[in-house]
Amino acid sequence: MNILEKIKTNEDLRALPAKDVPALCSEIRSILVDGVSRTGGHLAANLGAVELTVAIHRVYDPFRDRILFDVGHQAYVHKILTGRMDRFDKLRCLDGLAGFPKPEESEADPFAAGHASDAVSLAMGMARARTLTGGDYDVVAVVGDGAMTGGMCFEGLSDAGGSDEPLVVILNDNGMSINESVGGVSSMLRRARMKPGYIRFKQAYRKAMKRLPWLYLATHRIKEKIKNHLLPPNVFDDLGFYYIGPVDGHDEARLEKALLWARELREPVLLHVVTVKGKGYAPAEELPQLYHGVDVFDPSVGVVPKAADDFSACFGRTAVRLAERDGRVCAVTAAMESGTGLETFAARFPDRFFELGIVEEHASAMCAGMAKQGMKPIFAVYSTFLQRSYDMLLENVGLMGLHVVFAVDRAGLVGKDGATHHGTFDVAFLSSVPGMTIYAPASYAELDSMLEIALEEETGPTALRYPRGGEGAYREDHSREAATRLREGGDITIVCHGILTNAALAAADILSHEGVAADVVKINRILPLPEELLLASLRKTGRLLAVEDVCREGSVGSHALALAAENGVALSGVRRLDLGDGVVSHGDVAALQHRLGLDAEGICRAARELLHEKA
Repeated sequence: MNILEKIKTNEDLRALPAKDVPALCSEIRSILVDGVSRTGGHLAANLGAVELTVAIHRVYDPFRDRILFDVGHQAYVHKILTGRMDRFDKLRCLDGLAGFPKPEESEADPFAAGHASDAVSLAMGMARARTLTGGDYDVVAVVGDGAMTGGMCFEGLSDAGGSDEPLVVILNDNGMSINESVGGVSSMLRRARMKPGYIRFKQAYRKAMKRLPWLYLATHRIKEKIKNHLLPPNVFDDLGFYYIGPVDGHDEARLEKALLWARELREPVLLHVVTVKGKGYAPAEELPQLYHGVDVFDPSVGVVPKAADDFSACFGRTAVRLAERDGRVCAVTAAMESGTGLETFAARFPDRFFELGIVEEHASAMCAGMAKQGMKPIFAVYSTFLQRSYDMLLENVGLMGLHVVFAVDRAGLVGKDGATHHGTFDVAFLSSVPGMTIYAPASYAELDSMLEIALEEETGPTALRYPRGGEGAYREDHSREAATRLREGGDITIVCHGILTNAALAAADILSHEGVAADVVKINRILPLPEELLLASLRKTGRLLAVEDVCREGSVGSHALALAAENGVALSGVRRLDLGDGVVSHGDVAALQHRLGLDAEGICRAARELLHEKA
């Protein structure tokens, strides 16, 4: 680190001679590859955004101006350049740097940004606040990695373009999200990339109009004809933006000039920047999808693909099996073909597979339309992203009583992506959807059976929530039972569901050696809650210990307490081991479970405390 170690402040970065900037970018790329190879993280998008981020920081002051990254996983270089280089080796680790912008870490992070497509709306809020308060700062939204496929982004653009508020939207166009970007927006951007000569014409025209403003009306029609010749119709112009681009996103000097021009215009500007995802690290350039989010790897070798053996892969295999049997079965996903295990389905049934981009609201509503017409849609979606579909879940699916199956991947703790990505709220919001049934498989066998039941036997909205990663010691299949007693005991009731069944059983075994007989009740169907077995166990033991990887509101433990009260079951002790308000930091899943008391050790400790309380 010959150059970067000398840069302590934004002023140092701005003072760096232009001839040294390429070397700085090279150093940053080396740090990215080395650091992410040790901790895991989002590599390809950050490699592609190095020159862009450096240019932004040489034009804007990140501690005064508001720079919003959308999606936030492309902000690693921003963190390195804003005083967090010394903590980069702990990226995404417990108590280390977050993998997304986090205001608690630095004043340079104006907003927590984990989900896509919201930066333009946030930028508009900050720009309007600046106008109303007389503030002196610039507002920049860096939109990339497929975020512009999301509808909310266009809601923000529609408002911003007609607002006259000075702000700059930078479209970091790398043609990718996790999978290759799809849909009409992606096609429009590909067309825009074909005409780079337009930016040169536009700069010259703007300068001429400043010197000779009386010529504007006379030349405007000519200018429009030239524009239409050089560039197909541009939606950003139509929305009211001053469009600049496309600009080579790896030419830092040219980026600086374009950013300075955009800032000086003092109106809504969209700067279209074309970058290469994975730039500078050959394996990532060749396979950007593989290097989108990586685990620890050897940078001299690169990521070695492994055959998936996790809940997502199990879901994908079962979906294929069921689609072979029933031609009405369709699979839908929102920019997550590989993440949800649907690659084989997509290859086998291309006419029944729909990759829609980052559009969970549209996906849920489309599934409702398919179900209304007799199809059997499965929407495979991460728990944290399904949150965006809440209105559609209620209005389009629930109130209509439609048979849509939601395969809720990454439910519970997901680990290093942290608070914005943990699937902690799905039980709470899904439980409020009219007619919803929720299954909680704890093994591959249960996921296989429950998906079949959901598709072939349920008739209304149905969800299956399952975790990231693989199954544990529990390999049984109790799908046909709403709840199952896995251990018999009379001292305490341990209620569990999903992947935490493993920790509950391990704790029961430890307690048995201490002379404590735990009644372990596994909930297989969270909603409707199976009451009979649960009440019988609580009447027998009088003590409830609920173990869950969900927020407390709407949890099984909370419903069990209400159920006991309604049925006159007096409890001498209660512990709810859950995720509280649902906001959990980043870190390895096992480390988080230990800290939260959701491992066998924590469950045993809570059980002992309960047993020693006075009735």
